[in-house]
Amino acid sequence: MDLVGNVNLKLGSYNSRRFKAAPHLSTQEQQFSSQMEQVQNKQIILKDYVNGFPKESDMLITSSTIHLSLPEGSNAVLLKNLYLSCDPYMRGRMSESKGSYVDSFTPGSPIEGLGVAKVVDSTHSNFKKGDLVWGGTRWEEYCIINDPQILFKIQDTDVPLSYYTGILGMPGMTAYVGFYEICAPKKGEYVFVSAAAGAVGQLVGQFAKLSGCYVVGSAGTKEKVDLLKSKFGFDEAFNYKEERDLEAALKRYFPDGIDIYFENVGGKMLEAVLPNMRFNGRISACGMISQYNEQGDGVRNLVHIVTKSLRMQGFIVSHYFPMYPKYMEMIMPLIKQGKICYIEDVVEGLESAPAALVGLFSGRNVGKQVVVVARE
Repeated sequence: MDLVGNVNLKLGSYNSRRFKAAPHLSTQEQQFSSQMEQVQNKQIILKDYVNGFPKESDMLITSSTIHLSLPEGSNAVLLKNLYLSCDPYMRGRMSESKGSYVDSFTPGSPIEGLGVAKVVDSTHSNFKKGDLVWGGTRWEEYCIINDPQILFKIQDTDVPLSYYTGILGMPGMTAYVGFYEICAPKKGEYVFVSAAAGAVGQLVGQFAKLSGCYVVGSAGTKEKVDLLKSKFGFDEAFNYKEERDLEAALKRYFPDGIDIYFENVGGKMLEAVLPNMRFNGRISACGMISQYNEQGDGVRNLVHIVTKSLRMQGFIVSHYFPMYPKYMEMIMPLIKQGKICYIEDVVEGLESAPAALVGLFSGRNVGKQVVVVARE
């Protein structure tokens, strides 16, 4: 799931002199007041840039102190993180890279990502104490965001707040943009979704069914394959690990070819898809998880893009964030009417975040991977 422009995030480390107690307080009262203004703040730090598959040991659980009030004029927001999102795009930020659409993480600093949070204090005109928001944050219990640009106020709270890390957040927008805006589906078309049981794929399959399409998904375990058919309504699904010949497998499920391929994997899967595409087919390149940890397999049959008049387009979902209100108008009624469902894989505690993130790259998660930091 490719993401976002930069959010200017800064860990708060303000001098306590900016928070002097009122002069009329006694010395003991001043000391108590000062203690109440700051708390321990657990954090997940990236130790150093990563090569190959990430490991839990690449991240460090540490703690610092943070003040729970902001200096006047700072134009900032202090957040208490509630839910954090683990997303495949974060792997690229764990390596040193130049020229990417989003900056690498900074070794020695908290990992950045998306999450749901409550505003503890604000000196920014767009936010007030008590607001619930989703957007860019850091992997820590409390986070100071200076001049927030990618924070969305949460208006609907009659759905699980964790949904704003998934179906009502970036993954939902990714599925919506990649399927509807890029692929423009038509009733009766044939749709294939790779990594179909993940945060994005499970939605794409359901969108395809709502559009009157025939949809098949691939996943890496029997449990996930069963979910695709029983829970998400896919017409068919298969375990790609059990197929010796992916091209032949796709031919078996799509004897008349594929109109739309929602690409999450790349490599051998993309190579198998191309000869199975129909004339004027569309490929929405959401991500290529097979390439994130190593160079991976090349694709040797790109000539099909020419001979079948295919259109393959990648996209950065943040470029489409102005469409978020339109997406919400579509998706909220579907959720409330029970016409679409969403599965989350939830772990408890910030200390569980490293294992949860690493697990994405071995397919350990079932559905959207969420870390619960606090339940308000």
